[in-house]
Amino acid sequence: MKRRAFLLLPPALLFGRGAWARAPDYPPVRSGEPLAFPRDYGAHSGYRTEWWYATGWLQTDTGASLGFQVTFFRSRPPLDDANPSRFAPAQLLFANVALSDPGVGRLQHDQRAARSGFGLADASEADTNVHIGEWSLRREADGRYHVSVAAADFKFLFTMQPTHLVLVNGASGYSRKGPLPDEASYYYSEPWLHVDGTLTRRRRPDGIPNHDPEHVNGTAWLDHEWSSAPLAEGAVGWDWIGINLDDGGAVMAFQIRDKAGHKFWAGGTLRNADGNTRALAPDSVSFTPLRWWRSPHTGARYPVAMRVDAGDAHLVLAPLMDDQELDSRASTGAVYWEGAVVALKASDVNTANATGAATRLGRGYLELTGYFQRLDL
Repeated sequence: MKRRAFLLLPPALLFGRGAWARAPDYPPVRSGEPLAFPRDYGAHSGYRTEWWYATGWLQTDTGASLGFQVTFFRSRPPLDDANPSRFAPAQLLFANVALSDPGVGRLQHDQRAARSGFGLADASEADTNVHIGEWSLRREADGRYHVSVAAADFKFLFTMQPTHLVLVNGASGYSRKGPLPDEASYYYSEPWLHVDGTLTRRRRPDGIPNHDPEHVNGTAWLDHEWSSAPLAEGAVGWDWIGINLDDGGAVMAFQIRDKAGHKFWAGGTLRNADGNTRALAPDSVSFTPLRWWRSPHTGARYPVAMRVDAGDAHLVLAPLMDDQELDSRASTGAVYWEGAVVALKASDVNTANATGAATRLGRGYLELTGYFQRLDL
């Protein structure tokens, strides 16, 4: 899949039509080719699109709960491989970062875009090591990730330590995104990453400038996915969750929607507390809106509270706060809702507003795309 749109500048504006005369031969995603680590932690530059996508919950030493997102995207544009110019953008890199702070009441986010090379940006094929300027996500040989981002409103400087095995999605990493075999991606997740480090909020909620880092810890979820396939013709966007379950399990589920808002395709992976893992068929996954929120920024409506049925997992998702819309039209081109959510036991609640006696099952992130406009991958 998944998610994350790459709307690039018109080719003619960049290098003239001649440079784009012969589109590259993007490799397809095929079933029966299992993922291989540590190689597949790194970039796959031949494929059209790729992303490393970290989301999670943080807690300050004063007990405040926050959400965060750090995402790096790689895109191979339709450039003629025979173009000899060293200025031709063989790879384009983008980044979206965000902080969900209920004390502020709206999503704080920032974005970057750059071509690879010239020391500006790069994504290593050997392991996860991607950067745009000083923004970076890097994996050590022992599995630890280092995150370094200095955004306009905040600064992240922390590590994410694996505590569970990699969650390989689909059939050994081959994840279908539609009824056709080539509508697929290679896809794995790393749930239950332990986060530790510092957060610097540039301004306090009362508006006073701040330069003091504060200690944070928490849990995160990382997705890594790559593909050459565009979004299926009949689809407009998707709903996705990555939830760290409180019993030590994990659930990833997605639903791709058609123009009428109905399920076009679905899937996911459920890991039980004992480590037993199984892929979820399309008919075993459903997303049901419970409450809608209209963005005052773009006018888009999002189902920010959802019921999700994914195999044996039956969850009601309640957002940390409603205003978690991310407008990345200055980089990837997408407008989407990406928010921290609490997962509640569905049988305990009739609506996501009735949370008083609900049993918490976990925490994670909900992503809602294609509600502002159709995504073009």
